[in-house]
Amino acid sequence: MSGAALSVAGARKAFGGLIAVNDVSFDIGQGELVGLIGPNGSGKTTMLNLISGALRPSAGRISLAGIDISGKPAHAIARLGVARTFQLVRVLPSMSAIDNVIAGAAFGHMRLWGSEARQMAEALLERVGLGGRAAAPTASMTYIDQKRLELARALAGEPRLLLLDEWLAGLNPSELRLGIDLVRDLRAEGRTIVMVEHVMDAIRSLCDRCIVMSSGAKIADGAVAEVLSRREVVSAYLGDDDA
Repeated sequence: MSGAALSVAGARKAFGGLIAVNDVSFDIGQGELVGLIGPNGSGKTTMLNLISGALRPSAGRISLAGIDISGKPAHAIARLGVARTFQLVRVLPSMSAIDNVIAGAAFGHMRLWGSEARQMAEALLERVGLGGRAAAPTASMTYIDQKRLELARALAGEPRLLLLDEWLAGLNPSELRLGIDLVRDLRAEGRTIVMVEHVMDAIRSLCDRCIVMSSGAKIADGAVAEVLSRREVVSAYLGDDDA
């Protein structure tokens, strides 16, 4: 795709004899919200780890707006404009909520400091539902509030590409509705987002298209309704006997 926000070409990741990502290629357009889905163990989180620099690819090329980021360290990729949340929440437990978000502003793409970073952090805490809790110790927060905090920290760097790894997982029905609305608002701002998600209602209501992985390989890529109806996708989720 010409002018793609993200381009993945022949990405491969092997852990010894185990191939977690096998020759995967796709492009993400500027402002697209794309779901990266598949059964457990299909390689989705490994793919996000390759994009964000948590892992180095064994082969292939990954480009951010035309810049080769293949194998660059995570901090360098963050500086270039990739931010993410994690399947298992990662916060800075010894710091307050607002200091967690300020860290995202200071070390992310825009590198904000001082009062400007603090003002942004306060606004983002309010946006994710943590208004009035700037001084709260992170370690004392519930799991759901830590997920909200992690998203605020990711947004603080004004990323060019936002990676959400099962950010909606574990939310109760009312929290899920609020979470879907928040992601929808981020999309409306023109942000480029790749979301790994098992909540199919969120995939159907939010995504422009979805990419399906199974056993490390990409097996489908296209409009959500069409892809989810394909036999090979149903088979990947349910097994051949139920497909």
